[in-house]
Amino acid sequence: MTNFGLFVRFTLRDGAGEAFDELIRETAAGIQAHEPGTLVYACHEVEGAPNERIFFELYADHAAFVEHERQPHTRHFLAERSKYVEKTEVDRLQPYAGKYPTGAKK
Repeated sequence: MTNFGLFVRFTLRDGAGEAFDELIRETAAGIQAHEPGTLVYACHEVEGAPNERIFFELYADHAAFVEHERQPHTRHFLAERSKYVEKTEVDRLQPYAGKYPTGAKK
């Protein structure tokens, strides 16, 4: 099996950044505590675009991603995000070369 990744761009509603970021901090704490198969879950603000957020997610394999989606903290995020998000764009990634964290398979 190979790693599985996501690149996600969120366009937030005006004024929703602070609340969305707090929701993400709560979600990220659950990911760190309960998801060994989530190798990278990196959330970014976009310079010059205050209503944009970029996530890069890397999972040990597709099964780890499915497990991530089943977690209570992830389900809470998915249920709450529509309050803050105007648009979501998701690219599914199949890594094939590069430098990966320990435990990641190329």
